[in-house]
Amino acid sequence: MINKIDKNSVRQVRHKRVRNKVVGSSVKPRLCVYRSLSQIYAQIIDDEKGVTLASASTLEKPISALCEGKSKSEQAKIVGTEIAKRAFEKNISEVVFDRGGYLYIGRVQALADGAREAGLKF
Repeated sequence: MINKIDKNSVRQVRHKRVRNKVVGSSVKPRLCVYRSLSQIYAQIIDDEKGVTLASASTLEKPISALCEGKSKSEQAKIVGTEIAKRAFEKNISEVVFDRGGYLYIGRVQALADGAREAGLKF
């Protein structure tokens, strides 16, 4: 019998390994990315206090209206620009990027590019 590799469990192991090094502080919080098959989510987290400072996803009504009829990568870029705007509202200009164990290609890269283009530094 052929054993199929569970890609999500492999990703979770990779994510735990990355999280040992990537820690958000109140000065430089963590921009965490999660992607499902159809949606993408981003959060800015202060790990010292254990608090989410800002979040954005394709499920929110104002963002989903902008994302209608666009590809998943274009949607991720929109979420990236929106999370950067919300970060600036909270006086956050610099973050640590946590790709969530995902490879830095496709939607994860598009979200990061959108946040950088909007002025967020990481």
